[in-house]
Amino acid sequence: MKDLVIFIPSIESGGVEKNLFYITKFIQQKFKNIYLVSADKPDRRISGKKIKLLIPKSNFFKNKNRLIKSFVCSYLIYKHFNNKNVLIFSLQSNFFSIFISKLIRSKIIIRLNTSPEKYVSNFFKKLFFKILYNATDEIIVNSNEFKKNLLKYFNLKSKVILNPIKIQTVKKKKISFFKNFKGLKIICIGRLTHQKDHITLLKALNLLKKNYNVNFKLYLIGKGYNFKLLENFIIENRLQKNIKLAGYKDKAFNYIKSSDLLILPSKHEGLPNTLLEAQAAGTPIISSSCKSGPREILLNGKLGELFKVGDYKSLSKKIYNHYNNQKILKQKSNLAKKYLYRFDYIKNLNKYVIIFNKYI
Repeated sequence: MKDLVIFIPSIESGGVEKNLFYITKFIQQKFKNIYLVSADKPDRRISGKKIKLLIPKSNFFKNKNRLIKSFVCSYLIYKHFNNKNVLIFSLQSNFFSIFISKLIRSKIIIRLNTSPEKYVSNFFKKLFFKILYNATDEIIVNSNEFKKNLLKYFNLKSKVILNPIKIQTVKKKKISFFKNFKGLKIICIGRLTHQKDHITLLKALNLLKKNYNVNFKLYLIGKGYNFKLLENFIIENRLQKNIKLAGYKDKAFNYIKSSDLLILPSKHEGLPNTLLEAQAAGTPIISSSCKSGPREILLNGKLGELFKVGDYKSLSKKIYNHYNNQKILKQKSNLAKKYLYRFDYIKNLNKYVIIFNKYI
């Protein structure tokens, strides 16, 4: 029987890590020899008692970038598993995991998290990723639209496993920024990066304040390199009383229930967990119609509002419409709960077990 080796060089604070937690917790009851290879030490939720950790002995790499961590983890795999019978399951840095799998002659399964639009901007990149992905034994994606895009750009087949969600994990945690506030309470959760496009949200809210005179507050959870950009915009437009850059929050989804509206302005996504958690919490949603997940989750607008990527004027108008008539989006959010069965925890995690068993 092959050992299962999970490859994730950098354990951060996004949706990939949440799926890693669910997957590792579930599969350790199904397989004997599971190794987690990372340059970061995972918390107990992610690893579990039955999973063996392969991490650097030194903390030197803890604050290094993902590229350096990927080199380190590739070395760890080569050192421990060369000439051994293993299956590599990669959730991150797929170039490195695929390369090392060929070097040690192991089987390789990759899970893609972001739609190809992000990295096929020219012919050479498209060719590179097509060759790279063709070298895998199996590709897992997290939405049906993602599957279609992979076929469209690379002519590659893949298997869809939707993100699992445990509905009972969504609890209400009070937000002090909203205390005694009677206006529209908005929440946004995501890393402060160009991909998440928070500047579009801030532009929409600035327009909302100037043109529509709406009383609102935004609680923005997340950390990242765009913090200063967003902070400067807030200061320049005198939005300090309206917008709070809250930084990283553990179990951020527990804050969703304290809000009247969740907004996701991303340029591109895989299958954003934030939208699933908002649906589980019964919180209305306005999302960009980016590829590949939001349209699928919201059933093309049946379960929430959609706006064109980067269109802050349209977003501002949709927020204003919700402010004036909250019943419409509330009805959609109530309906959304009936469709959460698509993301059933056991059903979707069992699909990983079936695929792993095929090679183990």
